[in-house]
Amino acid sequence: MSHNNQKKIAVINDLSGFGRCSLTVSMPIISYMGIQCCPVPTSVFSNHTGFPEFFFDDYTPHMEAYIAQWHKLGLKFEGITSGFLGSKEQIETVLRFVEEFRSGRTKVIIDPVMGDHGRIYATYTEEMCREMQRLVACADIITPNLTECCRLTGTPYKESGWKKKELYEMAQELSSQGPEKVVVTGIPQGEFIANYVVEKGKEPRLLRTHRAGTERSGTGDVFASVIASDAVNGVAFDRSVKKASDFVRKCILKSIEMDIPQTDGVCFEEILHSLKRN
Repeated sequence: MSHNNQKKIAVINDLSGFGRCSLTVSMPIISYMGIQCCPVPTSVFSNHTGFPEFFFDDYTPHMEAYIAQWHKLGLKFEGITSGFLGSKEQIETVLRFVEEFRSGRTKVIIDPVMGDHGRIYATYTEEMCREMQRLVACADIITPNLTECCRLTGTPYKESGWKKKELYEMAQELSSQGPEKVVVTGIPQGEFIANYVVEKGKEPRLLRTHRAGTERSGTGDVFASVIASDAVNGVAFDRSVKKASDFVRKCILKSIEMDIPQTDGVCFEEILHSLKRN
């Protein structure tokens, strides 16, 4: 009996019971895209850290035993992806997971969640930044925002005024470290938000989407889940980036329409049916 007759993506991320981010975003989106989502929890939150109070339980001590059972089952994955990682130990666990489970059929998609708006998260140490550099190097696809791209390439950050040449040089440097495909996300361009797409052997592209509303928790997880699913389903990368961006925008607009608080993320459930599976 084989457990590998259906496409599967292993998603290594935290579980927030409320607030629509991380695994609670990835599981329904990846499943809707026709792929079995297999979660590896890094920690458990009652609600994400954007709320004034939350319950938190670190799952790091249990991750190795959890993953060991998957080895016993002989599981194989078409995709492996990770989001926010809270410690050097967790990054090392993801590195080992990739090394142990990766095969010729596996796409590794890494969202190097390290910071935003020019600031690295307070929980991120220099040692963790170095370990994330190693994780990025083993990926097939990475989805850094501007802050993360600057940190990973040693480029000074600025809020706006990015030229295509500057974006190209950063994305190319990241690509030269290993990833075949890079999308630098969340580039402000007036009334637009742009994503800069670099894929080995192809012309780079700047894809723009009309800005909608304000930032919300979980939108990066929505974006990365679509990218990971499309990678496994064989969708062209630039088409996938455009689809993910458009879907995030529609989610934000629907959330504004329904008067959903910013802390509660985006109500993607209302429009999940509009997401094309291929």
